Amino acid sequence: MFEKEEIEKIKKLVENFFKLIDPEITIMSLNFRQETIFLEVNSKEPKHLIGERGEILSDVQHLLKAMIKKKFKKDFYLDFDVNNYKKRKVEFLRQLARELADEVALTKKEKILPPMPAYERRIIHLELAARKDVTTESIGKEPERKVVIKPYP
Repeated sequence: MFEKEEIEKIKKLVENFFKLIDPEITIMSLNFRQETIFLEVNSKEPKHLIGERGEILSDVQHLLKAMIKKKFKKDFYLDFDVNNYKKRKVEFLRQLARELADEVALTKKEKILPPMPAYERRIIHLELAARKDVTTESIGKEPERKVVIKPYP
């Protein structure tokens, strides 16, 4: 997808971007696989890059993607993580989905999760997709869209 020369330029752009934000941010990894750029950084003050419920992290990811896309005019996905926040969040959501699904299967009463962004709802849906005893659906309108876990009819 990206040529070797472009990859080097992207690395430099990312390094400069984070130096401007906070010189103590460390780029842990910057990998390119197919049409995805995986970027992981560590920060002594991760809350400044993550924000409440990951909102700043999402904004920084969007900004970085826009900068790279403008320069290289290619379509790609950017997966940006700070201090493994997203990895921990994904595991938490998977565990939550399993626990709530077990409860729904036992009680036969649906559970409505709090509003969450599309990528978090997708994690819940995918985690429970193979289960035969429950089903999931998203309800409501953004930004208040929620996942409902229901007993399978």
